[in-house]
Amino acid sequence: MKAGVGLFSALAVFLLMGGVFTQRPRQKKPTVRKPPVPQLSVSAQPEPQEPTDFPPPILGPPSVFPDCPRECRCNPSHPNALNCENRNIRVIPVIPSRTHYLYLQNNYISEVTAESFLNATEIRWVNFANNRIHRIDKKVFEKIPSLLYLYVQRNHLKEVPSGLPASLEQLRLGRNLISKIPAGAFNKMGNLTLLDLYHNQLSDSDLEKNMFKDLKSLMQLNLAHNALKKMPAGVPDSLIQLYLDKNNIDDVPKDYFSGLHHLAFVRLNYNQLSDKGLPKYVFNISTLLDLQLSHNQITSVPLFNGRLEHLHLNHNSIESINGTQICPYSLQADPSDLSLVPSLRYLRLDGNQLSPPIPLDVIMCFRHLHSIVI
Repeated sequence: MKAGVGLFSALAVFLLMGGVFTQRPRQKKPTVRKPPVPQLSVSAQPEPQEPTDFPPPILGPPSVFPDCPRECRCNPSHPNALNCENRNIRVIPVIPSRTHYLYLQNNYISEVTAESFLNATEIRWVNFANNRIHRIDKKVFEKIPSLLYLYVQRNHLKEVPSGLPASLEQLRLGRNLISKIPAGAFNKMGNLTLLDLYHNQLSDSDLEKNMFKDLKSLMQLNLAHNALKKMPAGVPDSLIQLYLDKNNIDDVPKDYFSGLHHLAFVRLNYNQLSDKGLPKYVFNISTLLDLQLSHNQITSVPLFNGRLEHLHLNHNSIESINGTQICPYSLQADPSDLSLVPSLRYLRLDGNQLSPPIPLDVIMCFRHLHSIVI
């Protein structure tokens, strides 16, 4: 019995020791190494200079005209027109020599240089509106000496371009950042009929006394939405339309309009005009048809000529209106003589301190009135 127990104990010890010797050592988990971050070499491609949010240029199919740039359209029915508007263009392509009308509006052009116009000497009309143009090389105009219409509104120009051709008839530079007009910018431009400098940063010091003297044919001058405090000096006597809205003008010299024998439209809305800054007969202009003085500080209706047809005086400080005082002719005049009846057809007085009804003497004087807003 004791021998059996001893044999069993010896067998148990042997199995236990065998389990210890046959146990395999645990394998270590392999170490995972992150791949090294590649370093940009010196020869790597540079970042694109133009903003990445610019959409790519739009290229069209080949044209029947072999000289038509792929980013433009050339209509066979209008062989003298090159249509490059709304094509996401950054750089002006080479313009074909047959081009008379060039449309480049609504793109991303930042600079206009002469290289694109080397052969385009017959251009009459250029539209650069709504781009990002900050500079126009004056040599461009040497290449297109017969240019008639130049539209560069809604861009980033800080001054009026130099070297403008004498042939120019319309110049639109509204909604830029213009605060400088170079000396002689309008010299010898006797053909210009329209000059639009609306919504820029021009002040009185930027308008020299003789700046407009050579503009013998100018009919429309738009200086609205600038920083003027005075009426512009030396405007040509050919002027028909003068727009000066949204400035800081507080005074109109009494003889300012005396030499303007064709003036028909004057707009001075949104200025700082008061009765003190308006001499009694300053608007007694026989050619004037439309006078706008809205959003000022006027307290009484100014006198005006009997040929005026539209008068805007809304949003001032007018408390009363006396038809006898403002009537250009005597109320006792013969009503059958139409030459003695004032021509006023539209009178706007809302936004003042007036209350209806309109005084009877106003109705009796202005018998052609079709509309009165009060």
